[in-house]
Amino acid sequence: MIRVLVSKKDNNIIKVDVLGHADYDQYGKDIVCSSVSSIVTTTVNAILMFDKNYLSYSEKKDDFEIVIKENNEIVDNLINNMINLLRELNEDYPDNIEIEEEE
Repeated sequence: MIRVLVSKKDNNIIKVDVLGHADYDQYGKDIVCSSVSSIVTTTVNAILMFDKNYLSYSEKKDDFEIVIKENNEIVDNLINNMINLLRELNEDYPDNIEIEEEE
């Protein structure tokens, strides 16, 4: 299962960790993993197009970490959109992705 951990401070998202594998299908054929990867990568790339200092990220096998360095309207809207898209995916595939928020 993919776990999306959303960390907040003062009601702002400061970090998002995407961990694991959906196990919907085998590697390379898993539509849930592909969807998550596309959503996260597109969001990170969009934010970096505005300013490379808005966030940092690291990617390892089955672990993608996003650290928000500056909360502003652009970053917050794009990150919230990403979380909403992941929630919609969770509604369709509840056995393969879960989202947790922590303050």
